[in-house]
Amino acid sequence: MAYTLRDGVRLHWRLEGAADRPVLVLLNSIGTDLSLWDRTVPLLLPAFRLLRIDTRGAGGSDAPEGDYTLAMLADDVAAIMDDAGVAQAAVAGVSLGGMIAMQCALDHPERVAALALICTSATMDPAAWTTRIDMVRQQGTAAIADMAVGRFLSPGFAARHPEIADSLRDGIARQADAGYAGAGAAIRDMALIDRIDAIAVPTLVVTAMLDVSTPYAGHGEHLVATIPAARHVGVDGAHLPPIEAPAALATALRRFLTRDEAVEAAAETLLEAGLANRRRVLGDAWVERSLARRTPLTADFQAMITRIAWGEIWGRPGLDDRTRRLIVLAITCALGRWEEFALHVRAGLTQGGFTRDELKEVLMQTTIYAGVPAANTGFAEAQTIIDTLDQDA
Repeated sequence: MAYTLRDGVRLHWRLEGAADRPVLVLLNSIGTDLSLWDRTVPLLLPAFRLLRIDTRGAGGSDAPEGDYTLAMLADDVAAIMDDAGVAQAAVAGVSLGGMIAMQCALDHPERVAALALICTSATMDPAAWTTRIDMVRQQGTAAIADMAVGRFLSPGFAARHPEIADSLRDGIARQADAGYAGAGAAIRDMALIDRIDAIAVPTLVVTAMLDVSTPYAGHGEHLVATIPAARHVGVDGAHLPPIEAPAALATALRRFLTRDEAVEAAAETLLEAGLANRRRVLGDAWVERSLARRTPLTADFQAMITRIAWGEIWGRPGLDDRTRRLIVLAITCALGRWEEFALHVRAGLTQGGFTRDELKEVLMQTTIYAGVPAANTGFAEAQTIIDTLDQDA
């Protein structure tokens, strides 16, 4: 077992993986130790050398009395990196670990190559944390174990994996009261929100769909908006993706931290071209509404169809926009894809893409090759749109 001694406090860490791979530092949440990452580590080892750390107060590290600070915990990480022979690394942290990671990037910028901020925040409710810290100091960590696990895992996952939920609950109850309370003070007293705009390394913000502690709304969104050029990805589950969504999390980390800049630049160019084509065909107003409706669940899908459908297909030179519009009408009518059919009928008629007579001829042709029922519904859908447009004229 490897330890670093800093200011009389032993800090436990583990370095694993091939020596020729880039180092990724993994930091755990409050109430957990480095085993938090056990389900994700096998998926990361092919790409990284992993430095896992037990935060001061947790796992195999000492738990001194008193309040800890994020600056203290970030200095711990830097000292461990020194002992591990790691000059610079990407740093990924969950919850408290993400807060420490941000502090590392601010206090030790030369040590941090990139950040992955997972289910975390730059600001939390100090009063709520004061109440929790007081409870732990008065009644012990067992008093908050059930509450913590209820926030750590989604109910469905906990029901399917009682062995994981019980292990987490037992781990919290057995953690030193001083360690949990000290780390809680670091969360309570953090002063990141006014500083994170100075973070100057590539940053990935990961949020979980069922996380009630640090959801995208009110937490992740502020990180994405404030940290320069931060990117966002959403995963399933609750507050601990390394346990509940290891494959999705590992995929996101590998894609972000090992990305090919040339490939990314090409994808960005295709995305921009796709948006231009989409606006030309469907109109600015519709595209703006569609973009505004994006969520963490749908954002990647929206980007994909913009790049591929609109950038690649609608950008091909072999057919003009009018012909492509009419083909789309015939196909969506034949397949009964009425939402998409209505979208292209409305866009084509309002954007001057085709005439009403041309729309009628497409539906007549569809009658023969796709059947009367499909064309019958197509005529009805088209007539509803035409009536609405006439009323609005």
